[in-house]
Amino acid sequence: MAMKKKPVTGMKDITPREMEIRDYVIRMIKDTYGTFGFSSIETPCVEHIENLSSKQGGENEKLIFKILKRGEKLKIDTAETEMDLVDGGLRYDLTVPLSRYYANNANNLPSPFKALQMGNVWRADRPQRGRYRQFMQCDIDILGEPTILAEIELILATSTLVGKLDFENFTIRINDRRILKAMAACSGFPEESYDTVFIILDKMDKIGKEGVAEELEKEGFAKESIDKYLSLFDEVTEDINGVRRLKELLEGFLDQKIAEELETIIQSVDTVKTAKFQIVFDPTLVRGMSYYTGPIFEISIDGFGGSVGGGGRYDEMIGKFTGQKTCACGFSIGFERIVMLLLERDYQVPSNAGKKAYLIEKNMPGDKLAAIFKEAAEERKNGNIVSVNMMKKNKKFQKEQMTAEGYTEFKEFFCDGIK
Repeated sequence: MAMKKKPVTGMKDITPREMEIRDYVIRMIKDTYGTFGFSSIETPCVEHIENLSSKQGGENEKLIFKILKRGEKLKIDTAETEMDLVDGGLRYDLTVPLSRYYANNANNLPSPFKALQMGNVWRADRPQRGRYRQFMQCDIDILGEPTILAEIELILATSTLVGKLDFENFTIRINDRRILKAMAACSGFPEESYDTVFIILDKMDKIGKEGVAEELEKEGFAKESIDKYLSLFDEVTEDINGVRRLKELLEGFLDQKIAEELETIIQSVDTVKTAKFQIVFDPTLVRGMSYYTGPIFEISIDGFGGSVGGGGRYDEMIGKFTGQKTCACGFSIGFERIVMLLLERDYQVPSNAGKKAYLIEKNMPGDKLAAIFKEAAEERKNGNIVSVNMMKKNKKFQKEQMTAEGYTEFKEFFCDGIK
């Protein structure tokens, strides 16, 4: 059987150029989030299949890479269901493992706990631009904080990071799952149909209001409910005034405190933000995860057709592990998409260090070779990057390649001296 050179479908090899940007983004993440008091943690990439299949991950639960039982536990002949064969899976996000981690370690953690977690996740999804089957996720979560301080801190921390990565004029959209439910209730949709309504509403930016109306009709919903539902969106502006207007329209269906807290989040972030972005109220924002219970948010960058981050409040997930309600809120940035956008912009990683190349003629005597390495060691002590290489026949092409890698100074060593 012939060996295959290409990576498995949906996964990729990473070049030194991309790795330089990835490492830089990781450093910026740790440094920036560290200033907001987030502590790094790590969880295993393999999670219990019961946790991954707990109806908390929405559509992602259909995309799990499952792991067969091993050894004597694997009994293929007597298995009646898939669960008889499987006991683990590769994590599809970091939120489910974080919830298990917190439930297992809460007694040894501060309250509230501000967690930073970075790591690869896996989804058996259809690969496309900016989407892979293996990809890095980066999450910040605040656990044990019931107030909107958590939402404000998460949005400010994430927007600060994106601004430091040289992105400008991005947008953070915000909504609340409870507002979504109140709008559906006010329009007369039955509660058991909310998920269906929200899945269709989530397509608004792609199929427009008429498309949403058509799909709702196909699902058999009453025309009166559809018309009333869509008319609510015509009343709403993308700012605090839009929230206030909905508060009036949904009186009797929406707790007024929910709208007031959303106003406070928007106003606070807009007042103290340090990056160039806008925060807008978007009543069509749904977020796919069923575990969200309150405010939800997404971040988008001009020129890119999808979100590059999102999150929200999920106050009920950890309680499924502990039996006790634990307040939780998180924000995940699209690490892979941000790296992709930086590569497409030919982003140059800032550095004060000089990149020097030492080119050595073949057959260099041992004593002279040692002196060259000693000189390179001194340069490195001074913070410079020095690559020691054997001189090639096509020296011009060699220098061109290294120049493309950022080397700006070349020093040539010959057996009879330096040139």
